Amino acid sequence: MPEPRVEIEYCTQCRWLLRAAWTAQELLTTFSAELGEVALVPGSGGIFEIRLGSEVLWSRATQGAFPDIPELKRRVRDRVAPDRELGHTDRNGRATGASS
Repeated sequence: MPEPRVEIEYCTQCRWLLRAAWTAQELLTTFSAELGEVALVPGSGGIFEIRLGSEVLWSRATQGAFPDIPELKRRVRDRVAPDRELGHTDRNGRATGASS
């Protein structure tokens, strides 16, 4: 079975290549063993969308903002390695829902 493929479609008119490349780097660094590929897909019209296979994980049009990297990593993790801990990324994300 092929490893999962992430696509980051970004708007070339908006010059979001660097943001897309940084996002790809973050995902590849965190999920080097779980992901088979992270592809940068040039687009237009203000698009910034991240897909895992055919599933949209993040859409700037829907969410109204660029992805928060810890949240994006949690979304990817939940699909490709659900039992994996993400260290400080998990602690930061769970702090709001955790009881002390």
